[in-house]
Amino acid sequence: MIPSVLPTYSRAPLHFVKGDGTWLIEADGRRFLDLGAGIAVNALGHAHPALVKALTDQAQALWHVSNLYEIPQQQALADRLVAATFADTVFFTNSGTESCELAVKMARKYWYDKGHPDKTTIITFSGSFHGRSSAGIAAAGSEKMVKGFGPLLPGFKHLQWGDHDALTAAIDDTVGAILVEPVQGEGGIRPLPDQCLKGLRQLCDDKGLLLILDEVQCGVGRTGRLFAHEWAGIAPDIMMVAKGIGGGFPLGAVLATEEAASGMTAGTHGSTYGGNPLACAVGCAVMDIVADPAFLEKVNARAGFLRQKLEALVAAHPNVFESVRGSGLMIGLKCKVTPIDVVTAGYECGVITVPAADNVVRLLPPLTISEDEISEAVNRLDFAADAVSETLA
Repeated sequence: MIPSVLPTYSRAPLHFVKGDGTWLIEADGRRFLDLGAGIAVNALGHAHPALVKALTDQAQALWHVSNLYEIPQQQALADRLVAATFADTVFFTNSGTESCELAVKMARKYWYDKGHPDKTTIITFSGSFHGRSSAGIAAAGSEKMVKGFGPLLPGFKHLQWGDHDALTAAIDDTVGAILVEPVQGEGGIRPLPDQCLKGLRQLCDDKGLLLILDEVQCGVGRTGRLFAHEWAGIAPDIMMVAKGIGGGFPLGAVLATEEAASGMTAGTHGSTYGGNPLACAVGCAVMDIVADPAFLEKVNARAGFLRQKLEALVAAHPNVFESVRGSGLMIGLKCKVTPIDVVTAGYECGVITVPAADNVVRLLPPLTISEDEISEAVNRLDFAADAVSETLA
């Protein structure tokens, strides 16, 4: 008999009942250091007082009215994002998947309105993850994502990550945009080098293409800048955002320049829940903290401390780990063993991590993690690696 919850997840046998900063508390009372943060969602940890206050205050006033009316909290969050980024305008969604859907629509509508209805093709890259909607899986194109879900949404060219010659050769009169993650998350924490991101921006400028960045996982302070592309000193035309922007409350957004968004006029897109008062009140509280340069300086300092600790961990367990990679507090441990073995051993040692592709374990802790918590977390990972090593003997 099928379970009442559709069995699409392979869940760990853990039942968390409370969160406190970087800690999760299991129903049996065990305390876990959370280096997953709900897959980079809980940017400010669990039960952050500023977020709790923002949500509680707004919940006592007004939850939802729909986008048929003006929403002051939505306007306030849009103003914050526009002031802090390249963008001129923002559309609010509930998730990264919904942000992908709009980004694709926005790019295609742009070219349609410019008199080029055939410029519908969007170039994407191997190892990418852009959500699980029809557009998202078609954009990623991997067998794991698309098998059994055809026919797929057409209009995507899939190239090997890092193949510059193939990229240049792929651009023809049907290509309208390039879509890329500055740091691949699900693909195994693969940062796109700054020079490559600069090169993509220049290529788009030279060929008259739109550059779409997916910063759903790597954005909102995760790499030590408000958005990861800032390290390369470039700006996209369209950007997908979600996860950390709501600090745990479902919220996403698409940010765009006025030019790129010019085709999205009244009636071309909508969302019942997107940008409602509850979500945007929390989003404003997140931005007030994460966009502060002093906060981002602390993220970079903690990232450097974590990297140092992890390099020592890898050196101590050469039969388990191969290397450390990533950016800021978006770190991957490249493994010589199956990543889920490390993740599962971590559960036994009271530390939460997240598996990824390319034999990588992801570490995506709250941006508020302390140095003491980093030291304790890596100590627990050390014990987990010992346990994995014993199985190899």
